[in-house]
Amino acid sequence: MIQLHSIKNLIDNILPDIVNLRHSIHENPELALHETDTAALIRRTLEPTALRLLDPFLGTDVVGLLDGRGEGRNVTLRADIDALPLEEKTGLPYQSKRDGLMHACGHDGHTAMLVGAALVLGELSRELDGSVRFVFQPGEEVAAAGRDLVEKGVLVDPVPDAIFALHAWSGMAVGAIASRPGVIMAAADFFHLRILGKGGHASMPEAAIDPILTGARVVEALQSIVARRVSALEPVVVSVCHIEAGTNSNIIPDSLEMEGTVRYVNPAIAKKIPAEMERIVKGVCDAAGASYEFGYVEKYMPTINDESIVALGKRVVQRSLGPERWVDLDKPSMGAEDFAFYIRERPGAMFRLGMGEGTVPVHNPHFDFNDDALEAGIVFLVSAALEVLREQGAILK
Repeated sequence: MIQLHSIKNLIDNILPDIVNLRHSIHENPELALHETDTAALIRRTLEPTALRLLDPFLGTDVVGLLDGRGEGRNVTLRADIDALPLEEKTGLPYQSKRDGLMHACGHDGHTAMLVGAALVLGELSRELDGSVRFVFQPGEEVAAAGRDLVEKGVLVDPVPDAIFALHAWSGMAVGAIASRPGVIMAAADFFHLRILGKGGHASMPEAAIDPILTGARVVEALQSIVARRVSALEPVVVSVCHIEAGTNSNIIPDSLEMEGTVRYVNPAIAKKIPAEMERIVKGVCDAAGASYEFGYVEKYMPTINDESIVALGKRVVQRSLGPERWVDLDKPSMGAEDFAFYIRERPGAMFRLGMGEGTVPVHNPHFDFNDDALEAGIVFLVSAALEVLREQGAILK
């Protein structure tokens, strides 16, 4: 039987190295599907262990299998490894060394915790019946590479009985863990609009078709989708996040481009929103005498947690970390995660890990993963894996 104090002793032994690993990853962020250095560092760290490191599925992914002493269940643990195109402003000693790139979503911490869990479970492999899969996934941000990884068979051999992921979360006590059954994160679609007008001199707008004025009316009109075309009981967000037009202060440009995102939790309304958006765009452009090009991509589906896995995670937290560390979430986030594709057909759940009640949110240039939460995250991942394998011989007490 595996004792909880034995797990914590193993974690204590490696925790300084895990902190250093996290800082090293933080200093060297890489964008989606270009995580060459990060993947190499993970492989170097795990090569001396009992894990079998598989050939990459996508190029920069790292997937390892830990086989126990006999056949049994499989538990899959997943972390994302990519960074964001954002200039860091933390001023930390280990601040990003790469201009315009930073780990602003906590993926450096996710990766470090999963490495820690792999090192600990590797020491316990002779006492496990079953297997543990460790997935270090590239391209979570915007690329949604989790979908591609699943399509290429990362979950096929063996098929997992349970899948877990942790995500750094600001506004929660350090080391607290939270989740909920059902939808925990929204779908995320992305749109691109090009408005084609007629350029001219700013002093003679009557001779032009102004794409900037038309675009401004489109932005305002798109909000009517949320206000008037979707039930008030349905969480929906339409956000225009990037607009680009013009080259000079006295020139009306020929065209304008805008991009944005749509978030919702009910898959049933997924097809309704793009049709409503294009209807609005067409009406505004027709009234202005402009034409348009509209593109819409459904990228991330809602992340829907399995009720039994959430209940298991809650038991694990209360037993291994203490009842006060568990938080029952009452509503989902409108953020999105490609972890949704891992648990579309297999039981699994995403859990939030508290970074501190007063910390800045993720995707902020001042965000930094809280090292004080690393230990709780590793304890959770290891304990959750052991709990799933419990009936095959690994017993957490």
